[in-house]
Amino acid sequence: MVLVLEQALNGLQFGLMLFLLAAGLTLVFGIMDMINLAHGSLYMLGAFLAANLVQATGSFPLGILLAIPATAVLGMALEVTLLRTLYARDHLSQVLATFALILILNEVVRIVWGTDLPMTMPAALAGPVELLPGMPYPAYRLLIIAVGAAVALLLWLVVSKTRIGMQVRAGASNREMALALGVNVPRLFTLVFGVGAALCAVAGALLAPLLAVQVGMGEGILILAFVVIVIGGIGSIRGALVGSILVGMVDTVGRTFLPHLFGLVLPPQLASAAGPAIASVMIYLVMAVILFFKPQGLFPARA
Repeated sequence: MVLVLEQALNGLQFGLMLFLLAAGLTLVFGIMDMINLAHGSLYMLGAFLAANLVQATGSFPLGILLAIPATAVLGMALEVTLLRTLYARDHLSQVLATFALILILNEVVRIVWGTDLPMTMPAALAGPVELLPGMPYPAYRLLIIAVGAAVALLLWLVVSKTRIGMQVRAGASNREMALALGVNVPRLFTLVFGVGAALCAVAGALLAPLLAVQVGMGEGILILAFVVIVIGGIGSIRGALVGSILVGMVDTVGRTFLPHLFGLVLPPQLASAAGPAIASVMIYLVMAVILFFKPQGLFPARA
């Protein structure tokens, strides 16, 4: 029972961090109709900036708080100078251009910081917290869950309860009508892109002490972010949250329990190799099943 609860919390933590990437990506795709493969590079930039600023300031929270707006500014500058020229292009041109941008940003990061940077979590959060008798859980992972949940709630409030959120929802559901009603689309695009970059920075900065801060770290997680927005529905914040938690749970629980199940019928070495591989496949099987019954995703913005 304790193992199940621990892995459920791990899946929730992974899902909430995945949501921070998927939320910005689904807004960019839903509103701008743009496929941005370089979204994972903003996650990488956020992690490198956070690691560098934590070292420079000697303060973990201050370094992260500085890295978030810095990444947002870089993202908005990227949108104004380069990505804005791609909106009128077809999706193939966007894919090729943003893939080239991945390679460019990887080399820029390698030149500026090298291939990797160390980043350690604060000593106060390095130990476990006993949630239940006999169930210690890392305090830092609890912090990630709390921050992820708080950001998700804040994003929902902004999108559903504010005027700018109304414009974002209008752009995601019917961009032509939003244009006709006088929405300042260039400013909206830049703002949305900046928010997406800031969310990437939050995820990258918080995951940096748990994962390696290295060049190319955004490519693998970007694939999962695309899976999330396809499952949840393009342009939907609610869909991104539900899809992220679903993917996080399936991936984490599958990697933990499938090797034990396969160990009942397979040799240990084969079971330990097959478990994670099948867990990865399960994510795409879940996506295929959902799309079979709901081709536009669980909560499509244009429903």
